[in-house]
Amino acid sequence: MPEPTITGPWDVIVRIGGAGLCRTDIHITDGQMALPLPLILGHENAGWVSEVGSAVFNVAVGDAVIMHPIMSCGFCRACRAGVDMLCSNYTFPGLTASGGMAEFLKTSARAVVPLPAGIAPADIAAHADAGLTAYHAIKKAVPALGPGTSVVVLGAGGLGHIGIQCLKAMTPARVIAVDPREMSLELATELGADHVVLSDGTQVEKVVEITNGGATAVLDFVGEGGAEKDAGAMLGQEGTHYVVGYGGTIEMPTGHLVNGEKRIAGCQVGTYLDLVDLVQLTVDGYVKLHNRMYPLDAYDEAIADMRAGRLLGRAVLVPQPETGAGSDDLS
Repeated sequence: MPEPTITGPWDVIVRIGGAGLCRTDIHITDGQMALPLPLILGHENAGWVSEVGSAVFNVAVGDAVIMHPIMSCGFCRACRAGVDMLCSNYTFPGLTASGGMAEFLKTSARAVVPLPAGIAPADIAAHADAGLTAYHAIKKAVPALGPGTSVVVLGAGGLGHIGIQCLKAMTPARVIAVDPREMSLELATELGADHVVLSDGTQVEKVVEITNGGATAVLDFVGEGGAEKDAGAMLGQEGTHYVVGYGGTIEMPTGHLVNGEKRIAGCQVGTYLDLVDLVQLTVDGYVKLHNRMYPLDAYDEAIADMRAGRLLGRAVLVPQPETGAGSDDLS
């Protein structure tokens, strides 16, 4: 594939420092999404500005940046309302245009968030989608998560470990992490989860017991494999099921929603300002990504590790000469 070039006044070319691997990339690889080919994957991207268009003034060559995954138009109703991830005229690198699993990426001035000094792009790249999505869902839940409330995090891995940290930083709610992997639950405990529950077939009953009848909110970072069914069963009165992960189907008796006024809320990525705020939480030490770095040409190994559940946190591809696939010290 040719390297991208400046073709418009608001274009920004970024030299990639790190590109996060997402479960969406597995869905694409498995043919679950019809996309134009050839296509470079990668929508969790950070790096350094290499070239800018004639109208760009918010970043300069050499600046470290993280990219919001949506290149928004700025003119549609959603953009005017500040919910730019719902832009009617969006471009999505890694899905509708070439992404960041390459040496260079073309994005727009509206999508770049400058990084403070001392933040390595590879270390923070996964915040461009995984972190942003987790933060956005939790921000929606914050008004209901006051003292004495409880929140369940379904899936304490790639997104969930970020969500737990955001919850502890942004709410006084009791956090309950649920996951089928012991190593993820150990990490959840390290990050401040108040309770951890192993998904072994008894997770719903255990959560209902811990919460004395059901949780105030369930953040479903899995969305398939049965988690989407567990979430509804874990809700208490006026509880909300925040759907973040996808792939499954939610089936629920209407009476279950009516009795207790329970709700289901979809969560799609997050706004530009959500990403700005998440970067600040990271700078201030409230949120830390657990990454495993892979050379760019080790994509097959990285995706195999994700499929097999061998990853704790996020996989990040780093464009550089091969120095040993799967190493944790490539940043």
